[in-house]
Amino acid sequence: MRILVTGGAGFIGSHFVRATLGGEYGEYDNLHGAEVTVLDKLTYCGNRANLQPVADDPRLRFVPGDICDARLVNTVVPGHDAVVHFAAETHVDRSIDGGAEFARTNVQGTQTLLDAAHRHGVSRFVHVSTDEVYGSIDEGSWDERRPVAPNSPYSATKAGSDLLALAHHRTHGLPVMITRSSNNYGPYQYPEKVIPLFVTNLLDGRTVPLYGDGNNVREWVHVDDHCRGIALVLAGGRPGEIYNIGGGTELSNSQLTDHLLSACECGWERVRRVEDRKGHDRRYSVDDGKITAELGYRPRIGFAEGLAETVAWYRANRAWWEPLRAARD
Repeated sequence: MRILVTGGAGFIGSHFVRATLGGEYGEYDNLHGAEVTVLDKLTYCGNRANLQPVADDPRLRFVPGDICDARLVNTVVPGHDAVVHFAAETHVDRSIDGGAEFARTNVQGTQTLLDAAHRHGVSRFVHVSTDEVYGSIDEGSWDERRPVAPNSPYSATKAGSDLLALAHHRTHGLPVMITRSSNNYGPYQYPEKVIPLFVTNLLDGRTVPLYGDGNNVREWVHVDDHCRGIALVLAGGRPGEIYNIGGGTELSNSQLTDHLLSACECGWERVRRVEDRKGHDRRYSVDDGKITAELGYRPRIGFAEGLAETVAWYRANRAWWEPLRAARD
């Protein structure tokens, strides 16, 4: 199989590329020995260093470019059997400050890819989305039948791209599958997201910002489990379907902060309370019974184990994150 991975130099996309080329999905017949083309614009959170472990693999091809560039996309897509679409603007705070680039990349870029996939007869298209499109839920968990009700510019653009993807399946028969995961964590995550932000700040003696009352709840999934779920959907998912991918660990932001302080051997004096985010969703929780029943998905990495390994990775890889933080600061 030849797979086009958009956003393959980002946090989650690069993990999927490394795992695919590393043979971690070899039990899925159509992914064994797969060739991978990465299309990535290399914005601030796209990093060629994320692909360094597989940079010399002859099955990897890297194409720098923008998914909104229709001419480029129509030269890259032909010859690929599948598209796994990670490329997106993803940071909620940035979308609150200015949503135009989110609409361009997440909506227009997805439309450009869908058009090209239909035109060139791609046989599988996995659109990677987020649980944030569902909005906020006070109790229980969302299943895939829940209508989208996004509350941030970021999640609204992702919901829009989901609807475009489903429309291309229903209108053109494009074999699209959508995945919606809970919050990801793990190595190589750009240090604007909460776990790497807190870890790198704490390792450098800085304080960490805790929004509002700290009681907003998120469900966490290790990036390796998320990517394994995506591989399952790519290999055996049903076109036109949505699959939630969860991690099974729900924590309030205060509880998460406590875990991170302990992992970095710090106390609560390093925490500063900050004004709550605008439109801050109170709680996310996904029901992943569908992907479990149909495709055999189960998270393999417990949160305590995964968080310890993640903190250890950031301790050992200052050369990766210090230049990124210096550029951000």
